[in-house]
Amino acid sequence: MQIQDLPYSDPGVPDARSGPRLLWWLGRNQLGGQCRALLWGMLHFASVCALPFCVGLAVQAAVDRSPRRLALTGGLMLLCGTAIAVGDTFLHRAAVTNWITAAARLQQLLARKAAYLGSALTRRVAAGEVVTVSTGDVEKLGWFVEAVSRFTAAALTVVVVCVALLVYQPALGVVVAVGLPMVALAVLPLLPRATSRADVQREKAGRATELASDTVAGLRVLRGIGGEDLFLDRYRRASQEVRHAAVRSARMWSVISALQVLLPGLLLIVVVLRGVQLAREGRITVGELVTVYSAVMIVNYPLRHFQEIAMAYSFSRPSAQRAARVLSLERLTDVEGSRATELPGGDLFDPATGLRVPAHGFTAVVCGDPDMAGRLADRLGGHAPEPGLSVLLGGVPLDELSLDQARTAVLVQDKDPVLLSGTLRELLDVPASGTVRAEDALAAAQCADVLDALVQGSLDVSDPMDARITERGRSLSGGQRQRLALARSLVADPEVLVLDEPTSAVDSHTEARIADGLRRLRSGRTTVVLTSSPLLLDRADEVVFLHEGEVVATGRHRELIGTEPRYRAVVTRETEDEQREAAAMETAAPPPPQERPDLSKGAPLLGALEPLEEIEESA
Repeated sequence: MQIQDLPYSDPGVPDARSGPRLLWWLGRNQLGGQCRALLWGMLHFASVCALPFCVGLAVQAAVDRSPRRLALTGGLMLLCGTAIAVGDTFLHRAAVTNWITAAARLQQLLARKAAYLGSALTRRVAAGEVVTVSTGDVEKLGWFVEAVSRFTAAALTVVVVCVALLVYQPALGVVVAVGLPMVALAVLPLLPRATSRADVQREKAGRATELASDTVAGLRVLRGIGGEDLFLDRYRRASQEVRHAAVRSARMWSVISALQVLLPGLLLIVVVLRGVQLAREGRITVGELVTVYSAVMIVNYPLRHFQEIAMAYSFSRPSAQRAARVLSLERLTDVEGSRATELPGGDLFDPATGLRVPAHGFTAVVCGDPDMAGRLADRLGGHAPEPGLSVLLGGVPLDELSLDQARTAVLVQDKDPVLLSGTLRELLDVPASGTVRAEDALAAAQCADVLDALVQGSLDVSDPMDARITERGRSLSGGQRQRLALARSLVADPEVLVLDEPTSAVDSHTEARIADGLRRLRSGRTTVVLTSSPLLLDRADEVVFLHEGEVVATGRHRELIGTEPRYRAVVTRETEDEQREAAAMETAAPPPPQERPDLSKGAPLLGALEPLEEIEESA
């Protein structure tokens, strides 16, 4: 796989049972690229480590005054230099290709999983974690995958150098063959502590990033209540914790780096002392001593990759665990569906609550518990977070339909819909029936002031459809975002539209106009609105009241207000004391009629006025 061939036609099925298994799966699916990087790495490292032998031969040729051998050695050095350049160039190319292709494969897998799970993804995994996995973690995993081949090439080169020195000069070769593995493995006891400190640093950095995101998202509210300084202090403390954790982590890695310099230096000193002693005894020549010395010095270059692979694994291990956790999530229902049928139509029925929504009508559902309303909306759209009885559309269970059919038949708009960045035209470019125009949907959702705000906030834009919307629509108010989301849902024009509190952030006048526009534009379609707003309830064809997860009353809004106290308490926001007072007044018997006092008699008049005075005083 080359970079120009991306994306993959099929990224494969990952082994997401654990982080290490996912890393192994990524590397195993790039054997071709790994082998190419390994071969080019062997050529590069071997050529680098062959230079000391050339230098030793050149020194010995100069000592022996042999021009022919000196010229031959120069030719060998030229050949080694050329091999170093070619090997380094193609090693870098192969390594970058492995990095990018591994990251691209993982990103495709994450995108496929997000599309597969839908809204269930953010209910089971935090949105921030999904973003972290698809950005920073992907790069770390790609780094480890490409570093494996370079590390393998470096390790094999070190083994070849040790064997070559044993053959070339056994007396010094033994010292090098024993010393190099000790140098390479000396840092292993420090790696667990360095890894744990790096994990702490990443955890604190994630918390600081989450705090910063929350602060930016709620900046308008913070300014309204004067909480900027409070959150600034919180972020300052969090950032200082990140700094201290980063310093502690850097100290450990600096110790490892220092050992990577100190230990090869000590080995070099030992080799020089032993070599000088052997040269004085006449057991080795000057050229052989220079060769061994240069080989030990040059071999530090491939030894650096031992530290790199340790760092790459320590950073990629938690990233792989997070990625495996996301990729291992499964849907509760089959995406392909178990029933081959045409797109169903008819009444929408929820067996769990007994809710039946008549087809082609405007039905409002009142739930006393907002969480229950959210779960009901998910269930009506086939997004049920837990297994159970499936919602029926025209008698057909949504769980038995394919995912595409279910989403085409029923569209659910959450109470907190997300606006993607881009132009308004791109926002409204959604799969739709083609019946509802964008202009009509915007008018029904009362978005005139939203269009004006978008035009004013964009430079050199006269058409509101070309105005840009910032990430998650942060430049707009909550009500404006809500109305744009409603317009997007109206453009889609599904057979069944489920809206969860679509007007909770708008004023009453706008809400009344939205209710009229929604009823007019959705005429002939099935619309379910989960709300407790009297303005929407009054315009519904039928209102269904749910109490403790079951349907307890059905009728028109004005009827239920007068006949169902629990419904009235939810809609009018009555307190418990007010409910008890109203119930007491309804059940209390009317007082018996009193005789009119005879004004011609003084005593009865005074007796009649005494209770009035008591009532005045008590009032």
